Amino acid sequence: MLKVYQQQNGGLKAVTVGEGEAIPAGALWLDLLNPTPEERRTIDKTLGLEMPTRADMEEIEISSRLYQEDSTLFMTAMVMAQTETDLPTADAVTFVLTPERLVTIRYIDPQPFRTYALRCERSMVNANRAEMVLMQLLDAIIDRMADILEKTGADVEIISAEIFSPTSHKMGSRDFQSILRRLGQKHGLTSKMRESLLTIGRMLTFLTQAIDNKHNKDARAHVKTLVRDAQSLQDHASFVATKVSYLQDGTLGLINSEQNNIIKIMSVAAIVFLPPTLFASIWGMNFQFMPELDEIWGYPLALVGIVISGIMPYIYFKRRGWL
Repeated sequence: MLKVYQQQNGGLKAVTVGEGEAIPAGALWLDLLNPTPEERRTIDKTLGLEMPTRADMEEIEISSRLYQEDSTLFMTAMVMAQTETDLPTADAVTFVLTPERLVTIRYIDPQPFRTYALRCERSMVNANRAEMVLMQLLDAIIDRMADILEKTGADVEIISAEIFSPTSHKMGSRDFQSILRRLGQKHGLTSKMRESLLTIGRMLTFLTQAIDNKHNKDARAHVKTLVRDAQSLQDHASFVATKVSYLQDGTLGLINSEQNNIIKIMSVAAIVFLPPTLFASIWGMNFQFMPELDEIWGYPLALVGIVISGIMPYIYFKRRGWL
């Protein structure tokens, strides 16, 4: 789908361009979502450029993601999507900045793009240059990532309280399997977020160098602000990732501790029942000559001996603090 945003009443108005239709002359932002070959050819013909293909966008080399042709900048970054689900994803989004227009090529529909498009429809966007649209889009992306990171940090704090809560110290009172699953989801989310922030940071650095020669102080100041915001989010994401790793190690340690306690209890129980079992085995043998079996006091003595032989190891382990 190809959407074109052009200036109207101080804002940006969206127009969907069908296959075979021409791009409006005053278009400021061209947004391609899952573009068809025909839509790509339309953009290439209109701008006189060759847009990156899906394979080009997935290249991991810096030279393939960030480069300049004449006065046109080609920048690709990983953007988060589906962060509210159990399967968040990060996919490549390419920004092509020409002196007159901004082109975005994407195969996902992240929340920041929908939010920015909605603001355009409500005439809440004031942009008269392509680079201003790019800055505002990046603002929306970074703001969204900050919100995701804040929520992730809050969720990790809740999980931490569940793991180390003093009110849930009894054995088997915590569902460690569920906790590990939730920590794994947070670890995957923070990993994708760090990857996304890394690519966005590189893109902003490249953009800073590219517009350094332009006589636009506002754009340079805006990019520097975005660089600082992205860097602060990278630091915070690293902190959250480190805490998630610590909680995973702590959870595994508690699981091992509980397993060791269970094994210790079973071992002590086996030792406690070993002497009574020994006496019962002796008096249960079917030899013909066992004098105590003919005595009146034989059976009570056997019972008392079995009970005492079980109590003595228990008292010993209790005094040693093994129980």
